[in-house]
Amino acid sequence: MEPNNNVLIVDAMNIAFRWKYNGKKDFEDDYIQTVESLAKSYECSNIIIAADWSSSKWRKSISPDYKADRKEKYKDQTPKEKEDTKDFFEEYERTLVTLEKRALVLRYYQVEADDIAAYIVRNREKYGIEDIWMISSDRDWDLLINENVSRFSTVSRKETSVWTWKEFFDFPIESYISFKVLTGDKGDNIPGIPGIGPKRATDLLHEYESAFDVYDAMPLPGTYKYIQALNESKDLILKNYKMMDLLTYCEEAIEYPGHSLSEIDNLIEDFINDN
Repeated sequence: MEPNNNVLIVDAMNIAFRWKYNGKKDFEDDYIQTVESLAKSYECSNIIIAADWSSSKWRKSISPDYKADRKEKYKDQTPKEKEDTKDFFEEYERTLVTLEKRALVLRYYQVEADDIAAYIVRNREKYGIEDIWMISSDRDWDLLINENVSRFSTVSRKETSVWTWKEFFDFPIESYISFKVLTGDKGDNIPGIPGIGPKRATDLLHEYESAFDVYDAMPLPGTYKYIQALNESKDLILKNYKMMDLLTYCEEAIEYPGHSLSEIDNLIEDFINDN
């Protein structure tokens, strides 16, 4: 493969969990081979590993309940499960250290991989990056898709891009953030509008185009409970935009805990130029 400015962004923890779910403790070599194989397949000379390091301080400042239920999943673990979890994270840390020899590993305390990926996508042209392939099963990353940015899931084995978008959703890419705002995210403990699931959210987007347009049209006419709930949720709509709009708020999410954007810029630019 000829050297190029294409970048593979890997959602580090998301990918690692495929081995945890399969009960495999020794996965360092498999992980690295998988990443390098994907970089070759997608013709990416540059690999950037975006790694979580604790939950987002920025989002917790907006909603203290953000991801609050994550700890509940671990509190009732058996001794064997605790030992397996410890082994998994130790192997994960070893894998990140090894990856530093081949890739740029970006990891900042109280910043999530989603925001690191969003920041790179937002500044793609400034860094001189041509195309980006994101490797994650997290559909939040679909918020970052454009003509130069696509996602591959190692779970579904499917690609999501501007060319395949209609296979997944019945609204345009630019409406995806509004869909998320209206439906929320149970996995992150972000509530949506009561009574509004994917179908009703899609119907609303067909009528109003965005959640901001819904907001501007309030109060909406109608006696259905979900319409009443929607009319009572103006503050929630604005809150969810701040919680979920990665491209708009990635800078705040990174800077809020005290990290320097210019230092990150220098790391990425040097890495791209050296490759």
